Amino acid sequence: MADRGGRRSVLFLASVSAAAGNLLTVMFFGSDQPIAMGLVILGVTVSGVGQGASRPVYQAIVPSVVARHDFQTANAALSLSTRSTHLVGPAFAVIIAAALGLQAAFVVTVLLWLISAVVPPWPAERGDRERGPVRRKDWPRRFAVEVVEGFREARRHPWFMATIGALATVNAAGYSVTSVLTPQISRTNFGDASLLVWTATAYGAGAIAGAIVIVFWSPSRRGWCALAGLGTYCAVPLSLLLAGTFWVPVAVYLVAGIGAEFLNVIWFTAVQQEIPDEKLARVSSVDFIVSYGLAPLGLLAIAPLVFWLGMAPVLVAASTVCLLAILAAGAVPTSSDFRSGR
Repeated sequence: MADRGGRRSVLFLASVSAAAGNLLTVMFFGSDQPIAMGLVILGVTVSGVGQGASRPVYQAIVPSVVARHDFQTANAALSLSTRSTHLVGPAFAVIIAAALGLQAAFVVTVLLWLISAVVPPWPAERGDRERGPVRRKDWPRRFAVEVVEGFREARRHPWFMATIGALATVNAAGYSVTSVLTPQISRTNFGDASLLVWTATAYGAGAIAGAIVIVFWSPSRRGWCALAGLGTYCAVPLSLLLAGTFWVPVAVYLVAGIGAEFLNVIWFTAVQQEIPDEKLARVSSVDFIVSYGLAPLGLLAIAPLVFWLGMAPVLVAASTVCLLAILAAGAVPTSSDFRSGR
């Protein structure tokens, strides 16, 4: 839809959908009536659809408003904004909810989504007219064809497929393991959520630092640099084996946050530069679907694996699997530079 009808229009619709979903949620949240609970579920679902649609569109809209030589700087600014929000947003949400009530926090979220809908610039885009009309009865077939075109375009870039494979592995194995076990280890070792809070804060702070550094640094082998940044997360599961020292995992999370932004900024820049503009939104969607779509499978597997094998073997296995996936991605031709040679 974004490639055909205009990315800014889809961003508007996605943001309005997220705002409407949050509004529906807050209107019926807290009621034990079946209809109200169903409407809350519907609201959360609509909000999720809006969020899911907005992420690849934000990535795809950058070339419409920024010169090619400024892509990396723009992506670093977007990442800096995102990471800063992730770091301070929950604190502000808690403050608002404590001072004004939970409904007020939801209302603020609705207002922020409306800002996302109306504030970003409306660049001139080709849209449907220049791509030719599509009759209503032909729309489903054409939609399917264009989705397939997006997957085919992604497959034409070995570095792209290899990297999203590595990222999907890290999300499913590394992030899932640490998301489940860090809270448990924090409670077991320290009796509270202190380790969870400090590691999450360190990761966010590292990501902010990484976004600032990558503004001023353009590595010659940007692909390997990005994969090395992703590889820093391989140490996170291992650091949880030393959680008794507290500061070891906190320091490792800090480094992993820096590495994550090296990956994100370089990756987004490479995708915007190497993928044809008319297919960029679709390929960006392939990126998010594959890299994040497998994460729930990892979450489902963690609890039974820990029960059967124990915590330490699962942490070591997760780190090993992530490292092997990243090394395999780095060995693929064109991965060193994230350039397709076209």
